[in-house]
Amino acid sequence: MEEQRSSRASWASSERVSKSMRSNRGRDTSPELALRRVLHAAGYRYRVDYPPGPDRRRRADIVFTRLRIVVFVDGCFWHSCPVHGTVPKTNVDYWVPKLERNRLRDAETSRALETDGWAVIRIWEHESVAAASALVMGAVNEKRRSLDEADPR
Repeated sequence: MEEQRSSRASWASSERVSKSMRSNRGRDTSPELALRRVLHAAGYRYRVDYPPGPDRRRRADIVFTRLRIVVFVDGCFWHSCPVHGTVPKTNVDYWVPKLERNRLRDAETSRALETDGWAVIRIWEHESVAAASALVMGAVNEKRRSLDEADPR
């Protein structure tokens, strides 16, 4: 297996880049943890790294299942932030299509979830924790109010 791996060309431009990319986390990033910490301290309960829709491979960072609210904390590089997103200077033929596919998949995921009745919140990693948590708490509180009004026991 190791022989096979070494004979294939890597997408990484160097061993240093390869090591750096392998160390990128798919969940529990610093911005996610900071947001979750504030939400949890305020009494909000949610699922983490949970697939809300029928495609079990597409997972949201924070999910309020009963309220049907999903939160994605998007990294500026991986999700092509219009403010901070960059394209690497090396291996451009790999990275430009890769980042575009990520952007298109994000849009398609949001569209599919919204069509299925989910509220989708996308937060960039560079947004302040205070602003992000206020946005999420506002959406959760609004949804709770609307459910209480619809079911006045």
